[in-house]
Amino acid sequence: MYNGINHLAFITNDMNKTIRFYRDLLGLPLVAGVGNGEFKHYFFQITPSDSIAFFSYSQATPMEIKNHGTPTSAPLGFDHVSIGVNTKADLFQLKDKLEAAGYPVSGAVDHGFGWSIYFFDPNNIPLELTWQVLEIVKPPILADQGPTEVALEGSEPQPGHWPEVTDPTPPEQWVAYPGAGFDIRPKGLEQKRAKVVGE
Repeated sequence: MYNGINHLAFITNDMNKTIRFYRDLLGLPLVAGVGNGEFKHYFFQITPSDSIAFFSYSQATPMEIKNHGTPTSAPLGFDHVSIGVNTKADLFQLKDKLEAAGYPVSGAVDHGFGWSIYFFDPNNIPLELTWQVLEIVKPPILADQGPTEVALEGSEPQPGHWPEVTDPTPPEQWVAYPGAGFDIRPKGLEQKRAKVVGE
C-alpha cells in the first residue's frame, strides 16, 4: 500500500540559496518546480520515489537554529510530510478509513504529478498521502510563472559554487560517539531481532 516518503516539505525564504545547497552542494537533482507571484514549491529527488520539497513565500522568515531533537517553542520551517501510496484505490481507501475514524480529510487534489489528500495526526502534525501519476523522465519540469535564474540552470549540480574538499577526514578518524539509543544495537543482537549491516 505504501511506497515511501513521497516528500518532506519545508519552508524557505530564499529559493536560490536552497537550490544551491540541495542541488549543487548535496547533489540532489532538482526535478520539479511550481509557482506564481506569491509562492514557489520546488522538489529535489532523493530516490526515484522520495523527495524533499520547499515552499518559498514572500513573507517567510528564516527559522531559528535548533539542534536535532532539542525541544523548542521557536517557529519552525517544517510544513508537512507526504507519504506515497501505490494506487488510486489505496488513496481513497485510506481517505475513507481516516474519515470513518473521525479525522477530517481534504482532497483529493490533482497536482499534475500526483493526487493528494490532506489531514492531521493526533499531534496536529500535517500529513499528506500522494498517489504519483506522472514520471518525470527529463527534469526539471518548471510550471513556475517566474522561475529563478538558478533554477533555470537545470536539474544537475552546477560546479563552482562551493569550495572543494582540501582536508578530508582520514579513515582512522571515522568514529562516532555513543548517543541516545546506542544500546539498541547490542540489545537487538542479543535478542536476535537485528543484524549488523554496516561496520
